[in-house]
Amino acid sequence: MTTMAPAIPAEKTPTGDERLGAHLRGLRKARGLTLTQLAEAATLSHPFLSQLERGLARPSMASLERLARALGTSRVELIAASEPPRPEHDAHPSFVGADEGVIGPYAEGTARLLAEGPRRFEPLEFTGANPDPGDHYVHDEDEFLTVLEGSVVISFGDFGERTLRVGDSVYCRSGTPHRWHSPGGLPYRLLIVKELVHGGGVDDTAEGES
Repeated sequence: MTTMAPAIPAEKTPTGDERLGAHLRGLRKARGLTLTQLAEAATLSHPFLSQLERGLARPSMASLERLARALGTSRVELIAASEPPRPEHDAHPSFVGADEGVIGPYAEGTARLLAEGPRRFEPLEFTGANPDPGDHYVHDEDEFLTVLEGSVVISFGDFGERTLRVGDSVYCRSGTPHRWHSPGGLPYRLLIVKELVHGGGVDDTAEGES
């Protein structure tokens, strides 16, 4: 009599909510924040944020924006994190056409992601016309910026500010406060390249958090 070996269940493919939750958790840990600290910074409840990180809840656009600002990232980057990834071993070039790429709010304007799949940095095309610079952004990633069209006044907090025109570039190290606006509210377009930072951070078990 032949004994059949038990079937090995197929590995479950993560849902978009689970991918987003894992990305949120990785960013939170990279920033050295506990669940409680991030919930307070984003004005969300601790239980709701815990459900988000486990892929058991879906945030509204307003909640996603508050999380993005609290984590020093953007809603468009968080939305992209929920997209199905390409395998890490896939060495094929990744093409994004002129009318393709995830598009969404970014700081005081709109950004379009210029790459997909596994990558070590995040290239974005940013468009805006904001006369108001808004709040300074501070994040753990290094960031490069160059002006493709128009001009912007970029502020670096205590480091002062400078006007950048077409062809001008700036490289911001991790932790450098920065924000920009358009003199007179004229349209401008930027190429932004951000370093990707994942994992690490504090151990939540010290506070009994998962």
